[in-house]
Amino acid sequence: MDEDEPLAAWVARREQRLRPVGELRAVGLGGGDAPRGRGAHVAPGEPRLIVRWDGYQWLAESVAEDYAAAQRILHGIEGDGLLRSMWPAQRPRKAPGRHRKP
Repeated sequence: MDEDEPLAAWVARREQRLRPVGELRAVGLGGGDAPRGRGAHVAPGEPRLIVRWDGYQWLAESVAEDYAAAQRILHGIEGDGLLRSMWPAQRPRKAPGRHRKP
């Protein structure tokens, strides 16, 4: 903090650097000798602990059964996450071929 900087400006600058309260994160629950901080895709079948930041510490929120379920929770995806077509299926066209006069 500079001596010329007002306290309100310093607080606003500090708040921008901090992690937002309520942010969610998934942590692997699998046992073993795997290092912390490894890629989330390494063991997609292992359960994940969903934790929420309260401004001071990470608090346990829920448990997801695998990587895909954890991603649906973290990103607020409803259902299975597949995008379905919004348009009805097209009618099948006539098969291509020679056209004969009747």
